[in-house]
Formats: sequence, structure tokens, C-alpha cells
Amino acid sequence: MRHCLRTTFLSVLACALLVGARAATAVDHVVYERDGVRHRVQGRVEVEAQDGGLLVMDRAGKLWTITAEEKQQHTTDEIPFAAHTPEEIGRTLLEELPDGFQVHTTAHYVILYDTSRSYARWCGTLLERLYGTFNNFWKRKGFELVEPELPMVAVVFAERENFRRYMQADIGRSSSIVGYYNLINNRVAMYDLTGVQRDRVAGQRERSRAEINKILARPEAGMTVATIVHEATHQIAFNCGLQRRLADVPFWLSEGVAMYFETPNLASSGGWRGIGKINPSRLSRFRSYQSERGPDSLRELLRTDERLQNSEGVLEAYAESWALVHFLLKRYPDEFVEYMQMLSQKTPLVRSTPEERLEEFEQIFGNLDRLDREFVTQMRKLR
Repeated sequence: MRHCLRTTFLSVLACALLVGARAATAVDHVVYERDGVRHRVQGRVEVEAQDGGLLVMDRAGKLWTITAEEKQQHTTDEIPFAAHTPEEIGRTLLEELPDGFQVHTTAHYVILYDTSRSYARWCGTLLERLYGTFNNFWKRKGFELVEPELPMVAVVFAERENFRRYMQADIGRSSSIVGYYNLINNRVAMYDLTGVQRDRVAGQRERSRAEINKILARPEAGMTVATIVHEATHQIAFNCGLQRRLADVPFWLSEGVAMYFETPNLASSGGWRGIGKINPSRLSRFRSYQSERGPDSLRELLRTDERLQNSEGVLEAYAESWALVHFLLKRYPDEFVEYMQMLSQKTPLVRSTPEERLEEFEQIFGNLDRLDREFVTQMRKLR
């Protein structure tokens, strides 16, 4: 989902070629016309293209791409830009959502929900645990993250069908997934994994958080919970400075990092499944792929995002992405942090060529053929 969104928006200002980031503190007011309809956006210009096209972030964190042809007026006032508070975001989003939604806030999240309050609180606890784990991990590695400029938003539906209708309206497509992160509006959306609606119909009482935890700690629920954590990891990475929204962050890296964190230990109230432990399903898939893996597999993974965008072979590409991130963090942690720091400085909407991507990687990790041989050897030894 995130891949499709980023590809679409990267193409909007592509005609402008090189774009430049703009450090602005005042509020920008932009009037533009699209499909015969006049629109107004207030926020902060993140990028201004050479031809006048704009990338604007509004006070709720949504990104707006406006081409030079669409733009009719652009003014800047003297009022400093300030992101919405959690209360303002909650009020604004309640107006967009169907009736029946409520707001639950935590230290870093605004959770909008029409499921049970106990499930919303459970989600908030899970997300805050992930946030703390993620920040502590990178701090120990030497990458100092930043506090999110805006509260991170999660939308939680009681019913899967309502979630799918929201997905269709939000990103223009629907599927059987249990959750996703929208890179453009910066929200995670999901539905209640415990079947709360069936309980309501049956007249059962609301489950406690301990009961919810017990249900979702079952082995058969592991992959669905991992999907939510995976998408929430993307959201944290793009809000805490590890990655930049709409910058040319390679998909293999973004997805590999999310897979590295995706499995929590729900049986523990204070811990996470050991970060960096083997992901059995990804390792099994990668080992099955190794018998047919071509000599240019790693090179193609690094050069472009195509292997992770095409339906054919996408599971193998995901498995190799997880394996590569696992290998690099174990064998070359300092170089990996240096690589992440370099990518975190990239300007949104500027695309690197395949050759530039390879050069950036090899400048930090060395000769690719040598690294690939070591990578394959180490993954065969992994137990």
C-alpha cells in the first residue's frame, strides 16, 4: 500500500526535475485548482520545485502535492507554523470518520476507534511499547532519533468491512490485509482482531485488556499482530527521523527494517520478542529461494524497487530484504547506521538513479560481489 502511494506522489512533481527543500517556519497559504475545483491549503512548504510546484504539509501532517499549473496563489504570513495538538487532530478527524468514533490519546498517539475502549487502550499500549523499543534500539546503535513533530494517528475499526470501505476511500483500493500505513496522510488504519462485533451481537461484556492480550498472544494470531506492528514501524520510522516521507528510501531497506521489528512478545507486559532474532517465516522463504537465486539478485534488489512492487516473486524479495537487513545489522552495524543517516538526509521527491543507489551502498559497505558471497554464507549458517 505504502509503495503505491509513494510511487504515485513521486510522479506528480517529476516534470519539475530537481526540487529543493525549504526550511520554513511561517504558515504558507496555497490556493490551487484541480479538476475544475478550487482548493485552499494551509501548512508548511516542505519542497519547492524549480518550476514552482509545491509539496505542502498541513497542520495535521498530511502531504499535498501541487503542480505549478494547478497553483493559483501562494502567500506566507508571519505566524509561526505549529502542528495540531492531539485534541485538535482528534476533533478534525472525527469530522471525517463515520458516526460512533471516539478518541483515545497516549503520549505519542491519537487513536480514533469505534470498537471497544479496552481494545483501543490495548492498541495504545502496544504502539507505545513499539515506540519505546524502536527508539531504544536505534539509540544503542548510535542513531539519535527525534520526537515526532505531530501526534501519530491510528484509526481502529470494529468491523473488517467498514475498514475495507475506509481503505477504498483512503487509498483507492481494498484488499484482505488487516492494516496499512498511508504515507501521505501519515495514519495507520486497522480493524479489531478479536472479533468484538460478534461479542456485541451476542450480548457479551467488553473484554478486558488482559483477555485481549491472551487472545492475540495465541500462535495463530501471530502474523496478524505482526502486520499491525510492521505498519506501525513504518509510521514511527517516518516520524522520528529514521526516514523521510516521500524521499527516495529504498523499499528493501524500509521493508527490511519493519520486518526486523514486527513480532512482539505479547506474553510479556514489558518486553518485545528479542529484536534481531530470527524471523522463521522470512528465513524459510529465503532459504527456499536460495536454490534458484540468480547472481544478480542482490544487485537488482538494491538498484530499484521493482522486485518489491511486482506480484511475481514479491514474497522472495521481502524475505531477501529481511535477510539483508538482519545480516547487515549483525555484521556491519556501524556501516548500517552510517547508511541510514545518509538516507535520512535525502530531499523528498528527488529520485536516485539505479546506478546512484548502488554507488551509495558500495561507498559504505564495500564491493557488492564480496558482500553478496558473505551474505549468502552467513544466511546458510543462521539457526
